[in-house]
Amino acid sequence: MSDDDKLIIRPKKYKGNDGYKTFSIRIKEELVENIDSISAKTGHSRNELIGIFLDYAVNHCKVED
Repeated sequence: MSDDDKLIIRPKKYKGNDGYKTFSIRIKEELVENIDSISAKTGHSRNELIGIFLDYAVNHCKVED
């Protein structure tokens, strides 16, 4: 069998290697409904919107003592 005929299987990449991490959160139904409404209006997925919202919040957050 030549190398051209062989099935090549590479090591599986573990989740998180793409720079993203998956985790669960618990939020109020009303907030989910608001996000879903924005999703329907913009065409962005719920996940995309949550990422956008979190990125904005982190970059505009001020921690006070």
